[in-house]
Amino acid sequence: MISASALTVGEIVAEREVQLSRDSLVRYAGASGDFNPIHYRDDLATAVGLPGVLAHGMLTMGFAVQPVVDWLDGDPGRVVDYQVRFTRPVLVDPQDGATVVIVAKVGAIEEAGARIDLTVTFNGETVLGKAQVRVALPV
Repeated sequence: MISASALTVGEIVAEREVQLSRDSLVRYAGASGDFNPIHYRDDLATAVGLPGVLAHGMLTMGFAVQPVVDWLDGDPGRVVDYQVRFTRPVLVDPQDGATVVIVAKVGAIEEAGARIDLTVTFNGETVLGKAQVRVALPV
């Protein structure tokens, strides 16, 4: 089991690349009930001034925390707080999809665990700002 005393601020604890496709967005829409057409129809996305189909923000937020949960031996109950700011959309190309890169680093050691800071990027640009996961860890 991971302990807070074994961690070092700045240490990378997890990294992952997530590949999204238009099929991913349709499946998420069905699971979440969010059928806003900006998430699957280019014509409607561009009609409202967007550059194309965008991934759901909550989908991005959800898969961004998963590497931390996996690092916690798959125990999501050890995540005590998770917050992000949506800073840029993830455009999902109809042929190539989108690759989102996640890097999780120890941001702080805290009394009850640690703060893990996430860097979540698409095409080299941050898509989730101030993404922080507070996790419960033994000392």
